[in-house]
Amino acid sequence: MSINILRLDSWIDPCFDEMLGKQTGVKLSVMKLSDPDETNWAMMAEADIYHVPAAKDEVPLKWQVTPELIARCPRLKVVSSTGAGYDPVDVDACTQAGILVVNQAGGNAVSVSEHTLALMLSVACRVVESDQVLKTKSGIPREDLMGHELSGKTLGLVGIGHIGTRVARLGAAFGMRVLACDPYVDADTIRDRGATPVSLEELIAESDFVSLHCPRNKETTGMFGVGEFHAMKRGAIFVSTARGGIHDEPALYDALASGHLAGAGLDVWLVEPPPRDHPLLTLPNVVSTYHTAGVTHEGRRNIAAISAQQIIDICAGRTPPRMINPEVHEAVAARFQNTTTA
Repeated sequence: MSINILRLDSWIDPCFDEMLGKQTGVKLSVMKLSDPDETNWAMMAEADIYHVPAAKDEVPLKWQVTPELIARCPRLKVVSSTGAGYDPVDVDACTQAGILVVNQAGGNAVSVSEHTLALMLSVACRVVESDQVLKTKSGIPREDLMGHELSGKTLGLVGIGHIGTRVARLGAAFGMRVLACDPYVDADTIRDRGATPVSLEELIAESDFVSLHCPRNKETTGMFGVGEFHAMKRGAIFVSTARGGIHDEPALYDALASGHLAGAGLDVWLVEPPPRDHPLLTLPNVVSTYHTAGVTHEGRRNIAAISAQQIIDICAGRTPPRMINPEVHEAVAARFQNTTTA
């Protein structure tokens, strides 16, 4: 019996289908969202592995991995996210049902880290403001657009995993002092990754730039609100390429509009894309992007390749390297053994 892999018909680098298409004993199907629900539910019911987009707003609710979907998918053993995030996946429900969840952490770390620096530079150097002034006004003194250097400033990283580590190195290359807090990484490892370990409170108080590189989960949702923004240095810059919902958008708007913060670089939003009349989009000192930090040609190809390879490893009985709930792996491996020997 073959192992059935199902993905949605959203864009993915062709190498994903090519790599899986070369495997024996594996069947890859593509579910068209435009097809009738009964057709798609029949495909879902036969899936052993479901490869789902990482961004919640890209997946209709009925195809997100909820208890309701799990109940209709008796063969489902693995849910694979297309990125480092896994917002459309109820991990607790998967764990309870004995379904392994894997992501692609680190696959787009180069792209996201470079985008983070691009946001920092754009805000600090007032690149977007200058561009708009040059295109729409005349007679403006250059000093009205005076920015700041990164060199000599303090960069605070909330999270120092794959992406945070690369941002730490890039910040150091610009002559920045780098701080980091991460409850899942010990102090010596943080130092090895190029940052000084501090508490979140110390990081907020001492940093000229605060950049988020943590997942959105129960611990981090709403982590940055009125109190945290007020505790940041006056004139500091806030950056997030993590996930919307970790910072409170109205609280950030107030901190920027009041002049307490000098600017923000935002790639992620609570609702994506944000409405065009979103208050943060009205501020000239906010540089906004469309959750595109990891969306480069190189990043998307790498993500697709490591996604396919991780699925191949799972199908071959090897331990996948990026498990979110590893406690169910042994039982899932046994279920795959039963599938391939049936």
